[in-house]
Amino acid sequence: MLGLALAALATVVWSGSFVTSRALHDSVPPVQHAFWRWVIALVAVAPFGARQAWRQRKPIGRHFRYVLLASLLGVAVYNTLVNQAGLTTPAATMGMIMAASPVLMAVFERLGGVRLGARRAAGLLTACAGVVLLVGGGARFGAGDLWMIAACCSFAGYSALLRRRPAGIGGTAFLFTTFLVGTVLLLPVQAVSLALQGGFRPAPGTVLPLLYVGVASSAVAFFAWNKAIALIGAARAGIVYYLQPVCVALLSRALLGEATTQAQLLCMALILGGVVLGAGSRR
Repeated sequence: MLGLALAALATVVWSGSFVTSRALHDSVPPVQHAFWRWVIALVAVAPFGARQAWRQRKPIGRHFRYVLLASLLGVAVYNTLVNQAGLTTPAATMGMIMAASPVLMAVFERLGGVRLGARRAAGLLTACAGVVLLVGGGARFGAGDLWMIAACCSFAGYSALLRRRPAGIGGTAFLFTTFLVGTVLLLPVQAVSLALQGGFRPAPGTVLPLLYVGVASSAVAFFAWNKAIALIGAARAGIVYYLQPVCVALLSRALLGEATTQAQLLCMALILGGVVLGAGSRR
């Protein structure tokens, strides 16, 4: 139950980051959005993770290729692609497409030898059907959707890697290290963005959303998600992740005024049914 609750917490908090990406699309360039998100997240996690990361520097060094790949997929690439998609794609559609990532998580786990079970597979397919109907019934496929598909693949790969985290690296140390490495990876593209696009103007409308994605959507949500996968695995946590398009649609309607149709509501009910069916444990 703790693993399911943590996965749900991360999913709900991340839903707000899609709305934020869409809200900042005309004021903060995508790369700068991602860069400052992780700078803020790094500062938020440092009091808890910096000392642990230093103590565990030897296992981190031995498994640095693993840490580098996780940082690239989960920190540097994933959120930059989401922000790029937010330039043209509505927040609700972003959440719908992103909800397909649990399918890839389950595939990766199955390739790794993990059995899903009939109930979990049925819930996965039910929720996936809701996502397919949701996208097919209300989304217009465009360039931003391609960026979201790439983000979906990146996040699924990151989630699959979490299950194989080396035993000598603690959760908080891993979080701090990936945030640090991901921020360093973003430095060159941040410099290019500043040179070509210029900086953005700090104001409450830009700083407060960046604080949200830096503290809540990064430090808190990533810690909860990583712990959830350690407890229940990527495939089972991925089923809970199907709640995201529902949350994003509700938030985008309330905060951005994006409309939600009756067909979308029916598909959301199908998604919720799949989550309930697949997230439960077998007896």
